[in-house]
Amino acid sequence: QVQLVESGGGLVQAGGSLRLSCAASGRSFSSYDMGWFRQAPGKEREFVAAISWIGSATRYADSVKGRFTISRDNAKNTVYLQMNSLKPEDTAVYYCAADQRRTVIISIRPSSYDYWGQGTQVTVSS
Repeated sequence: QVQLVESGGGLVQAGGSLRLSCAASGRSFSSYDMGWFRQAPGKEREFVAAISWIGSATRYADSVKGRFTISRDNAKNTVYLQMNSLKPEDTAVYYCAADQRRTVIISIRPSSYDYWGQGTQVTVSS
């Protein structure tokens, strides 16, 4: 069992940056693949980025590739999402999630993730 708490969201102008954090409590954080997802009003939850349990592999949605960077610090039980060059279409509630399966390929499907945070709002103004 792991509990996830996101922070770092807020209001930013287009072109700006934010850094989201997701703090995990409970055992075995370092054994989970971690992902970031987002959900805009009226839309389905979508994959943003993910990182393997050991931190050696990452995946990104095409829409954020080159602008967002996911990282983790297993000593601090925290995963980060650095978001640069933000666009109004990045506006959403951002969720972090933990996948305990440790498969070879990091999953981009929300259904693969076992634990979720409560989300943090990111709003990008034009």
